[in-house]
Amino acid sequence: MGSAIEFNDTLQITTEQGFPSALTLHRHQESPIQLPEIEQEYFGFEKPGLRLFHPAPTPVFLVHNIGGKWLYWGRAHILEQTIDTTTQTTRGKFKIIQLYSPEYQRQVTWHQSPEGKSYF
Repeated sequence: MGSAIEFNDTLQITTEQGFPSALTLHRHQESPIQLPEIEQEYFGFEKPGLRLFHPAPTPVFLVHNIGGKWLYWGRAHILEQTIDTTTQTTRGKFKIIQLYSPEYQRQVTWHQSPEGKSYF
């Protein structure tokens, strides 16, 4: 028997699902966004499917899904998560704990994205 719940170490979300609008690649490449700019903020997300993310203090990778392509940004702590079996969704709150430099972001995205999913 399989499980209906998927276990995730990566919070991979679109803008519509809650990826922070303050994080844009263009801005980050021109003048790298620093963690102190956003470390006090909490962000919400909602994804389809029943998922269980590692809770804080274990970090998860933070990935922006842009048109099906993955762009790694850093790591986050999942502070709250709710699995709704009626709507078949998972929602929660997270806090960003690490932002990658543009150079490292490119390398991680290139090497860690599933085949064919790298933004670069």
